[in-house]
Amino acid sequence: MDAQVGFFVEVLVGGLLAGVMYSLVALGFVLIYKASGVFNFAQGTMVFFAALTYVSLAERGWNLWLALLVTLVVMVALGVAIERVVLRPLVNQPQITLFMATIGLTFVLEGLSQLIWGSQPHGLELGIADVPMEWLSQKWNINVSQFDLFAALVAGALVAALAVLFQKTRVGRALRAVADDHQAALAVGIPLQHIWAIVWAVAGFVALVAGLMWGVRNGVQFALTFVALKALPVLLIGGFESIPGAILGGLIIGATEKLAEVYVGPMVGGGIESWFAYVVALLFLLVRPEGLFGEKRIDRV
Repeated sequence: MDAQVGFFVEVLVGGLLAGVMYSLVALGFVLIYKASGVFNFAQGTMVFFAALTYVSLAERGWNLWLALLVTLVVMVALGVAIERVVLRPLVNQPQITLFMATIGLTFVLEGLSQLIWGSQPHGLELGIADVPMEWLSQKWNINVSQFDLFAALVAGALVAALAVLFQKTRVGRALRAVADDHQAALAVGIPLQHIWAIVWAVAGFVALVAGLMWGVRNGVQFALTFVALKALPVLLIGGFESIPGAILGGLIIGATEKLAEVYVGPMVGGGIESWFAYVVALLFLLVRPEGLFGEKRIDRV
């Protein structure tokens, strides 16, 4: 393979795999927004809290699988507790009130994690080396990280599981009914509060998976909470209520920011990867404000 073409493919694949990890965080936002209309600003902190809980237990000598199981229980319980204690009393309040509540929840969870586990950064290993795959390097001269590929496979399996949950199960059908019309769902006997509790529990599980993947990539530290900000362009492109949109939006953002950093960055002094995703999202809004999979809404006044 030509060296320039090989390098382009390497950058593109690396960006796509990074985009899958952005999608993992975006999935947590989509699940909650789809079911309840709440934009959970605390999702990034939930990702950090999950990663910190797991790595803290592992560093205390816990068996890794036991630590993973306990962390899963903690995140599911946390999601249910947030729905019951914070959001359930605010039902029928303005959306801005719910949004501000999740902002407050962000700082509460950050303080709680520091109180329980401390504030020191941690390294996280899952047994998957972050090194190039040898057969790709030798045959095609393309360096693709083993861990990035592993993370992409995990994200794909998670998306497939969520798709089965939403399309093939009774809970999934109830969730779609709640997403379409809360009042109609209530009229046919669907318990909204139970559905919301399930959604928050699933969001806690998604936060755990995303926290482990990003914890390996960036380390477990408070800066991990800012990964949620990278999910915002993903949501703007894919739509706030679409799981496929979260995946496709993540791929678009991951690919464009990597390509821009490599090919455009040197022309402007570099360092554009951290903010180029927002430029892409803003330009996209000018063409399709509702996102790729969003529905146009017309409010009559």
